[in-house]
Amino acid sequence: MKFRLLLFALPVLIWSCEPKELSESERWEDTASRVEIIRDDFGVPHIYGKSDADAVFGLLYAQCEDDFRRVERNYIWATGRLAELEGQEAIFSDLRANLYMTEAEAKAAYESSPDWLKGLCVAFADGVNYYLATHPEVKPQVITKYEPWMPMFFSEGSIGGDIEQIPTGGIQAFYAEKEPDVMALYQDEFKHEALLDEPKGSNGIAVNGKMTASGNAILLINPHTSFYFRPEVHVVSEEGLNAYGAVTWGQFFVYQGFNEKTGWMHTSTQVDFIDEFVEEVTEKDGKYQYQYGEETRAVEEFQVSLKYKSGAEIKEKPFTFYRTHHGPITHKIGDNWVATKINWDPVNALIQSFTRTKLSNHAEFKKMMDIRTNSSNNTVFADADGNIAYFHGNFIPKRNEGFDFSEPVDGSDPASDWQGLHTVDESIMIVNPETGWIQNCNSTPFTAAAEFSPKRENYPFYMAPDQENFRGIHAVKVLKEASGLTIDSMIELAYDPYLPAMEHLIPMLLKAYEEKGIADSQFTEAIKVLESWDYRTSKESVAMSLAHFFGMNFMRNHGSINNLIEFNTNENSKIPNPSLTELLATFSQTLDQMNADFGTWKTPWSEINRFQRLTGEIDMPFDDEKEYTPVGMASGTWGALAAFGAKTYPGTKRLYGYRGNSFVAVVEFGEKVKAKTILAGGQNSDPNSPHFYDQTQAYVDGEFKDVAFYREDVEARMEERYVPGKRK
Repeated sequence: MKFRLLLFALPVLIWSCEPKELSESERWEDTASRVEIIRDDFGVPHIYGKSDADAVFGLLYAQCEDDFRRVERNYIWATGRLAELEGQEAIFSDLRANLYMTEAEAKAAYESSPDWLKGLCVAFADGVNYYLATHPEVKPQVITKYEPWMPMFFSEGSIGGDIEQIPTGGIQAFYAEKEPDVMALYQDEFKHEALLDEPKGSNGIAVNGKMTASGNAILLINPHTSFYFRPEVHVVSEEGLNAYGAVTWGQFFVYQGFNEKTGWMHTSTQVDFIDEFVEEVTEKDGKYQYQYGEETRAVEEFQVSLKYKSGAEIKEKPFTFYRTHHGPITHKIGDNWVATKINWDPVNALIQSFTRTKLSNHAEFKKMMDIRTNSSNNTVFADADGNIAYFHGNFIPKRNEGFDFSEPVDGSDPASDWQGLHTVDESIMIVNPETGWIQNCNSTPFTAAAEFSPKRENYPFYMAPDQENFRGIHAVKVLKEASGLTIDSMIELAYDPYLPAMEHLIPMLLKAYEEKGIADSQFTEAIKVLESWDYRTSKESVAMSLAHFFGMNFMRNHGSINNLIEFNTNENSKIPNPSLTELLATFSQTLDQMNADFGTWKTPWSEINRFQRLTGEIDMPFDDEKEYTPVGMASGTWGALAAFGAKTYPGTKRLYGYRGNSFVAVVEFGEKVKAKTILAGGQNSDPNSPHFYDQTQAYVDGEFKDVAFYREDVEARMEERYVPGKRK
């Protein structure tokens, strides 16, 4: 009898010992208990977790504290729900997201992920959801609950990631069934960035021990993004994660940064990794098919219903969209459908992005690069062993060189298909060049290490169509002159005020004045200001003001100044060649413009060129009558390494910074890693926060703050310490 009772009790005992499945809110609380966030004296969050997933939970929670709206906006856009926020005009951005991955496909990608990656994705969602649960005053605009599959839509952390390079105008023209002549308006959108916009991209410089005072490698991490595009973070776990740097809002990996042993800097690449395939489509029995060699294949059809805001209502609009094996149909050329093929491998992209942050040396880093999903970037690298390296692109399709892939190709010819991917060893790469330095400023790899750079003739054109630019020219100049570098002198190098574009542009004007002359005292006085100028920007410089507006008008009237660079010239180049009279007329236009806008052309640069942060809104207002910080930096268009892109806004005459130096770091590797950083404006988007504007003056002056990387340094700089959900 006792034996029978024991047998009956045994399963009850076993059941009672099994771990209780936690509710969602209990799981959040449990994870939060394993996370600690320390904010330093600049508000930078140092997140400590038991596991990598715990650290990711804390990282997302801290990001939401600093700027939930930017986290939210990135996922509204990436998951194809922007029209629910902005109205029907955004619906073709949402359709574009679905063309490449539907929600069902994102969920399937998540389910196919390795368990450790699933754990990070769950931690991502839990971190955001716990923030919302503990901050009921924050009202989500569209997404009320974040899901683990959402990072599948946002595995690319760069400016203008792959999918953004596909214009929505062509998608709208095709799927809204507009006339072909309307579609043609969008073709150039695929290829050309607005000429007068601040260049998108970044600078990366790595120097080895022969160039430094300590004998250690130093890395410059210098993204040129829109301001507030990425915050500064430090994320640590007991599973080997210890990464510091910039994170794109809402992502769970440090995008550009360093750990104790390695550092990585991405610069936007011009490697050709997107192709258009013209499909031969016919209709039969109400279904579309396309020709592929000798066979006819079915065009895949998908139905999706997209929501959009209309006044106070949310409405829906159904779409049928199409794919061939080349990719989704994105537009028409004439009567022909065009499929646009890009890299779309979100699981491996997330694996590569997170793995990158935990590596110890160049060999491990190169192995990681062979995952080959980082399509829109070049990478500049340095490590504690003293290695420096450069990888030009990463996702590079092999192609039949009988086709011109800079133009749409015949999709019906199987020979035009991609033939796999180039390996890292087949791609353009530089390791420990004799120069002792490597630079890339979104420029050609064939000048990245001066005479020790790779040779153009050894690679297919599609692997490096990148042009030279004036930032690249500037970087080569200062690195050739450099020696005995330290962190501080690397910062000085990165803020060097010389503007090489002006050394091309201004002599053209001076020659025109010398040969043609003009009987105008104001004109002559302004010319003399430029004659005595040393092509260096500064806050007090009137010559800088004149040169900037003359340069902008030159490009508006005569074309791109990058086409003045010898490396970029070929038989198809549109080299600006204005007459002497046209040059003088452009300068006269400049003087009239400055007199009208500022009262006099004799206005110092920093009275025109301004840093202003009035609110934490994503689309910020600017006001000539409100407080600002004067800026002596200049546009990267002119070759400024410390780029400060500024423009007018509605109601303003002065220029306000919007893109350029954002998060910047200089890192020195050795027995212990050392670094200094600066962030445009400040860490927090709340105007009431002490860290909303506290880095602005130092940013303008190039006075970087010391990084607290080791725990004892973090605690010495501690402003507050808390567990997520329990901040006082």
